[in-house]
Amino acid sequence: MMNLLFHSQNRQELIRKLPARSVTLVYSGNPPLKTSDEYYPFFAERNFVYLTGITEQSLVLLIQKEDSGECSETLFLRPPDAHQERWTGKRTKAAEASELSGIQNIKLLSEFDALFRKLVNSGRYNNLCLDLFKYTVALPDDEAYRMVRQARENFPWMQITSIRPVMKSLRLIKKPCEVEALRRAEAITRDGILAMMRASKPGMCEYQYKAEWDYALAQHGVIPGFPPIVSAGENNFCIHYYAYTGRAKDGDLILNDVGATWDGMIVDVSRGWPCNGKFSEKQKLLYTCAWNTSNYMFSRIKPGMPMNEVDATIRRYNYEQLHDAGVCDSFDDIGRYMWHGGAHHIGYDVHDQVSTNDDPVMPIKPGMVFCVDVGIYHEEWGIGFRLEDNCLVTGNGCENLSALIPRSIEEIEDVMK
Repeated sequence: MMNLLFHSQNRQELIRKLPARSVTLVYSGNPPLKTSDEYYPFFAERNFVYLTGITEQSLVLLIQKEDSGECSETLFLRPPDAHQERWTGKRTKAAEASELSGIQNIKLLSEFDALFRKLVNSGRYNNLCLDLFKYTVALPDDEAYRMVRQARENFPWMQITSIRPVMKSLRLIKKPCEVEALRRAEAITRDGILAMMRASKPGMCEYQYKAEWDYALAQHGVIPGFPPIVSAGENNFCIHYYAYTGRAKDGDLILNDVGATWDGMIVDVSRGWPCNGKFSEKQKLLYTCAWNTSNYMFSRIKPGMPMNEVDATIRRYNYEQLHDAGVCDSFDDIGRYMWHGGAHHIGYDVHDQVSTNDDPVMPIKPGMVFCVDVGIYHEEWGIGFRLEDNCLVTGNGCENLSALIPRSIEEIEDVMK
């Protein structure tokens, strides 16, 4: 379980990598406006959660590191507001925040500006460390980027540094409690996928498959880690499909890309199955290529393998399978059937720490967890699916964390009898 000791250790690991004479700010974030006075559901900034265990909006973590290396931590909370809490739920109180995070110095957000200005004007600090990242330059500024503008205008002597690379390195290797949480999430994900498989039949709507998934997770008191991708037939050729408006026809494959969350950790599993419970010959042919490729990867991945070789090996080996099956004549044509990469890390984000570019030759290390994702899309045959499992790197090899979720043709057809 991720308790205050886990979050305290995470902060200590960050602090060791911070420069002396620094002030570090980490924001929990705010929900984006959807329309009029309606906001999208809030999802806390993952680095803030990793460091505090708190998932509430509008909070700030402040860490001071002196020239001597001595550090102090302050957490700023929203003030209690009985009226607002009737509308939007209870706010975290000081005692609860300390219990979750291990931080003892708790203040209200109304105190933040004065304290921050006092610190940066004290002459004791010349580094301002922020969690800076934009997936695209077109995204609006968040709290961290607004602070960059404010600091450049009002505190030009402060050198601005992003902690995102440090956070990426910390989150890359999973601690035992994180792996245990992933195992719990895999077990719940299995229940959700089994529910969809067992309910499957021709004529079923995509939103009905999604309802089976949502209901299964609700029985465990958890929510999906990300919006589920559930599609049928030709909709399988939209890689990130969220409409849920299609209807499965007899002979269609159902594609799902889903994952539950447990204690903040998110898994990512894809399965494809025939809506009528029996694979056609062409479906068997392509699925066997993906199955063989996935099994080969789990026999090959081990510490020391360059990370970029996971994608490259999936592509090469799957090509060989498709070539031997008479589907693909030349490796130059593999892009017609493989549309996306085959590996990304998972954890607190479903694409964990996608924010910084991976070193392509970074060696795989024990404790890493990433997807082995084999997708095949044959538009002429109307068959598109992916077989995606979660790989935990061990001391001398790897483990398929999602191995118990039916993945072979025989297992899938047996479940759907």
